[in-house]
Amino acid sequence: MLLDIKNTLKEVTSRVNIGNYDGSLEEYLCDILRKYSNDVYTKNGNVIANFGIRTDDKPHILLDAHIDQIGMVVTYITDEGFIKVSNVGGLDKRLLSAQEVTIHGKKNILGVICTLPPHIKGNEDEVLNIDDIFIDTGYPKERLENIVSLGDYVSFRKDFLNLVGDRVSSPSLDDRCGVVALLKVAEALHGISLDCSYTIMFSSQEEVGERGALIGAYDINPDYAIEVDVSFGLTNSENPRKCGELGKGAMIGFAPVLDRCMSKQLVQIADSCNIPYQVEIMNGETGTNADRFSVSRGGVKAVTVSIPLKYMHTPVEVIDVNDVQYTANLVVEYLKRLH
Repeated sequence: MLLDIKNTLKEVTSRVNIGNYDGSLEEYLCDILRKYSNDVYTKNGNVIANFGIRTDDKPHILLDAHIDQIGMVVTYITDEGFIKVSNVGGLDKRLLSAQEVTIHGKKNILGVICTLPPHIKGNEDEVLNIDDIFIDTGYPKERLENIVSLGDYVSFRKDFLNLVGDRVSSPSLDDRCGVVALLKVAEALHGISLDCSYTIMFSSQEEVGERGALIGAYDINPDYAIEVDVSFGLTNSENPRKCGELGKGAMIGFAPVLDRCMSKQLVQIADSCNIPYQVEIMNGETGTNADRFSVSRGGVKAVTVSIPLKYMHTPVEVIDVNDVQYTANLVVEYLKRLH
């Protein structure tokens, strides 16, 4: 039975992974990958699956998407029973006021981020600083401290939404949609003989410095790497030269830190196979794990293939699921031609 993209996205976004938190996502992904590989394991928060027999006369390519997400960490509990937090990753502070959250303590408990009514708030346009955040759970301090410890993680509480057509909204689509694209790659290549071997890595801690990618690439030591992440989806006010359009295909990266030959090859393959794609031009680093791959050991030839996403680093990220399939198709065709 073929892996359904929407249902799998709903499953992977329902599991919280802030930093290295919550092994249920790792276990879920390992179970799927074991359908296609006999060599699946976890290390340092990374989920790793190897495919094909690695030999000196064949190239080995790393396919990566990160599994961690933005969130918060508990730093203090006030005498009044409010929780203070700091950010894990790059939170958009404009969205913080009045959000629903889950605190992952000894048990999961719900809370809301406090906000003053506009009637008594002095500056209605003020954006909260992370230091101004208080989370109200309803618990008094003495009960709360039996459930929540300093260092516990906090995630945004939002449902997976099916929007019009093939668009969906959820927290952590950055980069769980890239994860699902690579699961579709493993599915499509299952039982097919290739002139290369490859590793799929679902890396940890991208949002806090691309740490999982750094150590994973050092261990795996590939010849090539494709980073499947998200990039900016066009809404109604951005510069279209800096964004991709939802539903019009993966964004193939061109940047000084990326391998230009790989970028051009992906464009040629997309053209020849009639796979929708877009070009993403970056003038330096990419802000993805590809930056770490390009300087791993003696250097790995790397490229980005990004899924356009609206409202990045918010609890209501939006993608078009067709772009997940287009991304998978492009990576599959690249591997079929790699020798």
